Amino acid sequence: MEGNQTIYPSIVSIGTANPGKGVLQTDIAEFMKMAHQLSEEDSRKLGIFYRMSGIQTRYSVISDFENKTPEEFSFFPKSKNLEPFPGTKIRMENFGQHAPILATEAAQNCLSKSGTSPKDISHLILVSCTGMMAPGVEMRLIENLGLNSSVERYCLHFMGCYAAFSGIKLAEKILKADSNAQVLLVTVELCTLHFQKEYTEDNVLANSLFGDGAAAALLQNSSTGLGVKDHFSQVIWEGEQDMAWGIGDFGFEMKLSKYIPALLDQGIKGLMEYFEQKFEISKISNFAIHPGGKQILQKVQEALGVSPEVNRHSVEVLRNFGNMSSATILFVLEKFLDDTGTDGEILSLGFGPGLTLETVLFEKS
Repeated sequence: MEGNQTIYPSIVSIGTANPGKGVLQTDIAEFMKMAHQLSEEDSRKLGIFYRMSGIQTRYSVISDFENKTPEEFSFFPKSKNLEPFPGTKIRMENFGQHAPILATEAAQNCLSKSGTSPKDISHLILVSCTGMMAPGVEMRLIENLGLNSSVERYCLHFMGCYAAFSGIKLAEKILKADSNAQVLLVTVELCTLHFQKEYTEDNVLANSLFGDGAAAALLQNSSTGLGVKDHFSQVIWEGEQDMAWGIGDFGFEMKLSKYIPALLDQGIKGLMEYFEQKFEISKISNFAIHPGGKQILQKVQEALGVSPEVNRHSVEVLRNFGNMSSATILFVLEKFLDDTGTDGEILSLGFGPGLTLETVLFEKS
């Protein structure tokens, strides 16, 4: 205790970063129509689908999404049918080029907000599901930030959109074991590297949602910030095949069913009695929900039995950035951290392959 204040493992600062300038969702839709070689009727349907997505802008390390003709393409081949289509190797080379730069920018923003010296960081947790290499991004962060070469480092790969929750829980365990630890959690996701041109339902959904971004959170034992009070993880087995992530010859391939919002709705409703026992959810007025999509936000809000207002920060992040996989929830939590009108308990929920539901209960003080 510090006076009458409780000390928790806490997120004390968050920094974010995105590549380049935002690309309008309407411009991305035009690219997709061209890439999929759609008929006039299918192009019209795709345009409506993109306009209803709740997304206005997204960011990408690839410039082609705002180009109008194949002759302007740089990452994708300069041909109308995008052949030969970029393989996994060139996509990972692009990840290796861009991810360390973006992750460093987010981490620097985070550390500058808290006034923490890079030399004070004792543990580094790197999260990404859109690229892997060795030596990894965490090694470049040590070099770029000037961290001690003896810093303890951990990597969480390929877990999907809920991976930042796993990073937060790992940081909590470190802080409970070492009261003086300073943990830097960095998530970096370059989702758009894995664009798929085959015109399937899964690809249309994925291509319409995901953007690129990085976020970093500094966690320490503190009486201020977002204190980690409790957490809970649950697999919704009925959705095991509805959200999946695999490595193909032409980038990472996503299985993303249109039934996910309904499955989450059913899964959360089935857990409400347990949530009430564990979190006293009826007394919570603040919710930080992973903005996996417009329908997901709506269904989760309805399942929790709360007003649309609780989604205000998540809706804003989705509108301005799209779904940036694991980094997205830290964008939402940054808004809660900066929101002077919010205090008390915040229940955060995230979802990913499995179908996995992750929850963390924070105390903002």
